[in-house]
Amino acid sequence: MISVEEALEKVLGYVDVLEAEEAPVLEALGQVLAKDIVSDIDIPPLDNAAMDGYAIKADDARGASEQSPRFLRVIDTVSAGTISQREVTPGAAIRIMTGAPVPGGADSVIRFEDTDEAQRRSPDKDEIGILCEVKPGLNIRRAGEDIARGTVVLRKGTVLRPAEIGVLASLGMSTVKVIRRPVVAILATGNELVDIDRPLPAGKIYNSNTYSVAALVRRYGGIPRILGIALDSEDSLLAKLRQGLDADMLITSGGVSAGDYDMVKDVLASEGEITFWTVRMKPGKPLAFGTLKGMDREGSPRRIPHLGFPGNPVSSMVTFELFARPAMLKMMGKKNLTKPMVEAVLEEPVANTDGRRVYVRAIVTRRDGQYYASPTGPQGSGILTSMSLANGLVIVPEDTAGAKAGEKVKVLLLGWDDEDTI
Repeated sequence: MISVEEALEKVLGYVDVLEAEEAPVLEALGQVLAKDIVSDIDIPPLDNAAMDGYAIKADDARGASEQSPRFLRVIDTVSAGTISQREVTPGAAIRIMTGAPVPGGADSVIRFEDTDEAQRRSPDKDEIGILCEVKPGLNIRRAGEDIARGTVVLRKGTVLRPAEIGVLASLGMSTVKVIRRPVVAILATGNELVDIDRPLPAGKIYNSNTYSVAALVRRYGGIPRILGIALDSEDSLLAKLRQGLDADMLITSGGVSAGDYDMVKDVLASEGEITFWTVRMKPGKPLAFGTLKGMDREGSPRRIPHLGFPGNPVSSMVTFELFARPAMLKMMGKKNLTKPMVEAVLEEPVANTDGRRVYVRAIVTRRDGQYYASPTGPQGSGILTSMSLANGLVIVPEDTAGAKAGEKVKVLLLGWDDEDTI
């Protein structure tokens, strides 16, 4: 058996960043920029009003107060998206809405609340009273104050979040060049499995692994390709595997332990090469990794990384989080490959009986500035509901006999969606 760190190093050492693609800007959410974004426009393109009010010359408001208003002629009204053809001259004002370009001659915008507009029961559209002094530049957003033409707005390697999508849209970009998403082929193995849209015969179980793994692939930005179920025969397994040999990664569940029909690792060895097949961890000890002979998008031969997960559903999900997720993120060009860990007070004791690193499903809460972790209950690797209850994994090191209640432990946060650290 190898350690978790050794296994992850071998997996990450095989995969590399995928090629770039041109993607619709909204569909690129969560992807990584493949090149710098340089603006060819100013944003905003013109000086514009930051408030609803009146565009004026600041000098015309000198000495103004509620007791001694300064009255100006209103010569025009301009709304967002239109440009006034009039110029503000001394003694004149133009009524202006937020976002509208500031008319020529104006050097400030006084908001409605600082005029007598609200007090006029029948406003004189030709005149407005200014109730306070203003400084030049008041309530004006300058052209290019957000983005100046010719500047690098977003750097290559940036992960596109909603804010970055908005920035791209503000530049008028409908598509963007990003590192493409990995296609992950998913295959479940076992005569006992039935797909979820069929009746459940006696002695069978529904194929939950495919759907939990496919959901994880989608959650972390990949494209799941479901291959279905392979029976416990080499012919069935090979036929299904070959349907996924043009994917970027192949994940199987089941068939990697020591049973008579656990043949995934044997097929992996005959159809490609196997790098390791047991890891010093619980759950997830019978984890296989290697490569299969496949082809790239142009049909050229290449080797596809293959992760053979255990058949138990919890084992499958935990091994995905620890190995498949970092590999996918690396393929997508991301730098932060692991979820953050916190130190938490353990609320119930946990045992480690066989010298493996134990990942205990736990509910993590924060009280009075401290994290607490409480196991979700029975920790059998077939109890999938323990994963649905958990938002963290308590880590019990392989060289300890367990952890006591009240002891501080490290917890991997499952519910953390961002790659950023806390």
